[in-house]
Amino acid sequence: MRQHPPISAAIITFNEETRIADCIKSLSWVDEIVVVDSHSTDGTIGVVESFPKTRVIEHDWEGHVKQKNFALNATSHEWVISLDSDERVSQRLRGEILEVMRNPSAEGYSMPRKVFYINRWIGHCGWYPARKVRLAKKSKAAWEGVDPHDALVVSGNVEILHGDLYHLSFDSVKDHFNTIDNFTSIGALEAFNRGKRSNLLDVTTRPLFTFLKMYVVKLGFLDGVPGLIICGLSAFHTFTKYERLRELWKG
Repeated sequence: MRQHPPISAAIITFNEETRIADCIKSLSWVDEIVVVDSHSTDGTIGVVESFPKTRVIEHDWEGHVKQKNFALNATSHEWVISLDSDERVSQRLRGEILEVMRNPSAEGYSMPRKVFYINRWIGHCGWYPARKVRLAKKSKAAWEGVDPHDALVVSGNVEILHGDLYHLSFDSVKDHFNTIDNFTSIGALEAFNRGKRSNLLDVTTRPLFTFLKMYVVKLGFLDGVPGLIICGLSAFHTFTKYERLRELWKG
């Protein structure tokens, strides 16, 4: 006999052949897995279709927020857990979800996300616990934010879970650089379209503040060399975004 309401999972993908399988395996306990793919050119779709309970929908890329809302609304059940392809549900989190779903007392649930970076779990830098709302009633939730940064916003009570959502963020420092290049291009253009400006003071001081906040205030130094790399590249991310925004206004 079912002890909880049916649960759907929603995932968006593009060329995630090497990562999507482990994501889906960590969701073996849900009733349906909807994968919205923006026309992958690798073997992503074949991997997804090799698993039971999966449904693939091809959909043109509309940006992170719109794409995730499309995936959320494409699910069949009221309760939905939304993941990125590089995220995994830990055993503890799985157990907590199944327990609270026996008698849900909220419209949404947040969980700590733990990042694996350069062969170690990161416990500081502002990267942990970095709570994310990922489980919610579809009728009470929607993705909001400014691309590429998104958040699942719930209309109603949100309660906390303690099991970790694992995030296997970057395969290498080079991969991190590539993401910075992509995200700062998107972020600068979004800011430009909203009329936000950047000046030389932003370019020179904001990266320093980012580094000090993450490395000193958020105790990034306790994560050793990986922590130093994270804080340094986060400062570079800030620099690149504001410099690109400044260049857009210069024409």
